[in-house]
Amino acid sequence: MTEKDLTDRKFYRAGEETRFAEGAPERTPQTAHPAYKLAFRDTDFLLRDELRPVRFQLELLKPEMLLDEARVGSTLVMYGSARIPSPAQAEARVEAAKDGSEYDQKVAARLAEKAKYYEEAYRLARLVSEKGIIENGERQFVVTTGGGPSIMEAGNRGASDAGSESIGLNIVLPHEQAPNPYVTPYLSFQFHYFALRKMHFLLRARAVAVFPGGFGTFDEFFELVTLIQTGKMKPIPIILFGKDFWTRVIDFEALAEEGTISKSDLDLFTWCETAEEAWACICEFYEIRESTDLTD
Repeated sequence: MTEKDLTDRKFYRAGEETRFAEGAPERTPQTAHPAYKLAFRDTDFLLRDELRPVRFQLELLKPEMLLDEARVGSTLVMYGSARIPSPAQAEARVEAAKDGSEYDQKVAARLAEKAKYYEEAYRLARLVSEKGIIENGERQFVVTTGGGPSIMEAGNRGASDAGSESIGLNIVLPHEQAPNPYVTPYLSFQFHYFALRKMHFLLRARAVAVFPGGFGTFDEFFELVTLIQTGKMKPIPIILFGKDFWTRVIDFEALAEEGTISKSDLDLFTWCETAEEAWACICEFYEIRESTDLTD
């Protein structure tokens, strides 16, 4: 490159400018003061309340850009509890609760009953990952979870055991929330804002599997069906695992009978119990034929 090259950059990149600034040998009261820091290198400045819109944009852009670079075209999102034990842990949970209260024993037993959904989440993630679907040079139905334990771990683990990468969207919480070890490291993201995290769950989602869960799972599920119900988002397969659980904790039919939702809104999601049923639902929606060569 020469100074006369029409395509050469005429300004230094931010990284180069940063090295120039940090390599300056002279240290004076002026250069030592925080006011002199480059704005994008000044963490205290970036954390000011007035900079919240900038932080929103950063949390939107960083995962979006890195997922583009990773050639992730679409995702299979998996929501579910962080408390449901794996089948291997279920018996130990029940045993540990024997010396507790009647309530503790009941809860341990109910969680153990739902351990089968850890296995189904694992099997669904592995099944879909083994398909290795590629379209337009981008990977499709890449498994995406909240990056935490239990159902989330099962999803990332299933993809990992299939030899595929998977995404984890963690959130900063007052108590420790480390990514489970099966999330692909360069696809492991951490969020400050719940709203931006939920947005990234759905930006690339082409199917969502919802397993039994608590407030967080309810929040994610109801926001998704609301987006589709109101026409803000195009329909995608929403697959609810565990009809006995969901109909026990939410009376969907009563909502329709009360007139607060339409009867047709109950068709926005599909009940299923197994990974194979879930995949069949996705295949039917997108007219995917198992005999078709799905890769480029």
